[in-house]
Amino acid sequence: METITKTKTGSRRKYPSDITREQFGRIEAELAGARKETRPRSYDLYDVFCAVLYVLREGCRWRSLPHDFPKWQNVYYHFQIWKEPDGSGESLLGRMLRRLVGEQRVKDGRAKQTSMVIADARSVKNADTSEEGDYDAGKKNLGDKDPHSHRHRGAAPRHLR
Repeated sequence: METITKTKTGSRRKYPSDITREQFGRIEAELAGARKETRPRSYDLYDVFCAVLYVLREGCRWRSLPHDFPKWQNVYYHFQIWKEPDGSGESLLGRMLRRLVGEQRVKDGRAKQTSMVIADARSVKNADTSEEGDYDAGKKNLGDKDPHSHRHRGAAPRHLR
């Protein structure tokens, strides 16, 4: 059964990535203040924020946003503003998401911030080589700096031999 959520500009389908109006109310002023107010918006900023969350959760392209969200160009415009790092190096979007997650954790009776990190063996194994620039995604060509030197000129690729 499809759930419909009411917005200031109509109604749209409710998605799992949506936050509540109450949660949005706690961050709305900061999000709205990030852009100069040149003319009234023709869309609900709540829908824009939920659309950004949808893209972040689903990993889809901006143009693939469901059509009941505001136009993808409007959503992308706000995302570009919200993702810019401030003087401390953190984005407005990151700060707002951390605030919402922290509030929900406290509400659930947990610490505001997580106290544990999980790293798999592959991440730990590659951590020391990731900044060197020599890691070549398992091609076993660590000593050679030329990324194309592993290719045999004139020879057919192995899968075609």
